[in-house]
Amino acid sequence: MIELSDVEDASRRLSGTIRPTPAIHARGLSDLANREVWVKPEHFQRTGSFKIRGAYNFLALHATTITNNEVVAGSAGNHAQGVALAASLCGMRSTIYMPIGASLPKLEATRAYGAKVILGGDSVDTCIEAAREHAAKQHAIYVPPFDDPDVIAGQGTIGLELLEEAPPGEVVVVPVGGGGLISGIAAAIKASKSSAKVIGVEAQGATAMLAALSAGAPVALETLDTMADGIALHSVSQLTLDHVREYVDEIVTVEEEEISRAVLVLLERQKWVVEPAGAVGLAAVLAGKIPGSERVVVVLSGGNIDPLLLTRLIEHGLSAAGRYIMVRVVLDDKPGSLAQLTATVASLGLNVLSVEHHRSGRLIGMHEVEVYLTVETSDPSHRDGIVPALVARGFRAEAMR
Repeated sequence: MIELSDVEDASRRLSGTIRPTPAIHARGLSDLANREVWVKPEHFQRTGSFKIRGAYNFLALHATTITNNEVVAGSAGNHAQGVALAASLCGMRSTIYMPIGASLPKLEATRAYGAKVILGGDSVDTCIEAAREHAAKQHAIYVPPFDDPDVIAGQGTIGLELLEEAPPGEVVVVPVGGGGLISGIAAAIKASKSSAKVIGVEAQGATAMLAALSAGAPVALETLDTMADGIALHSVSQLTLDHVREYVDEIVTVEEEEISRAVLVLLERQKWVVEPAGAVGLAAVLAGKIPGSERVVVVLSGGNIDPLLLTRLIEHGLSAAGRYIMVRVVLDDKPGSLAQLTATVASLGLNVLSVEHHRSGRLIGMHEVEVYLTVETSDPSHRDGIVPALVARGFRAEAMR
């Protein structure tokens, strides 16, 4: 278990190396959540996430033990970039094992920070094992993503900063993957005698920490199913589980729709690009899953997201927020029917995004046509009133889910 002194030492070690990310009061988010919301924008950190904190603290402490000046790690993205930059800053070579399916932007960024990247395996777990084997054979230093007290102490510097930057917060909300981030933050906050609660948030499709808490020991999840790849791990470690048991008040989960909505809200209200894993804390707040009405401080842990995923995520988020709907309408196949439909849609204040018009290959009458409309709506109540309004005007309409 780490002590407050470990985190304070890490803070001094990181001074001048990490980028300041002062916590701010987010008024727009507060209005949406109906409670005061502060955010810690770690997506503005060097490498785009909090990971540089733990990686640099670890390497600064282990520099004298490295015999061949090489460090190695396995990661799909944020840890890879954090280790690569930390190694460069410490004058070391880095080798990073990444999955074959790793996103191109993360792959290129890791190389740009000076790392040699080796692609292999179809999961982060496979890459971590390969990194361990490489380190053993080459007498290099393996940098764990979360299962190490020095890494945890580095991440815990966020907790110290929150105690200085934000007003006394009754609840601090933190994403949970392997558990290193919340372990460090919670240890720093509770050891400082703060009365704030610390609540962790997992994606519903990747609940490794909840599974470990339930079983009393780390267990391996058989499957992972979430867009929040940055916190999608099969298992936590005994070290992080011990910290969570000791310092964390509660773990909650969020669904995919809630995550995508949070990413979209951050884009619209804050003009910030935050990755799904980094936005799960806000997702929990907006979904009403953080008990009480007191002030909350949300850690936005990273912003490294593939542009292609971001495009899909925006569309998913708009749908989840009630901003898109697809409607199926069956019309009589005669002149003017489609024009009548589009005029009605316009009168309802809808913006048509796409129209599909089918006469054959469908289960409709000989003298009928099928029309699929994708329209943009202003909010869920507007969306929910579309089909009833069309039916009231004599159209055979149904919403497509």
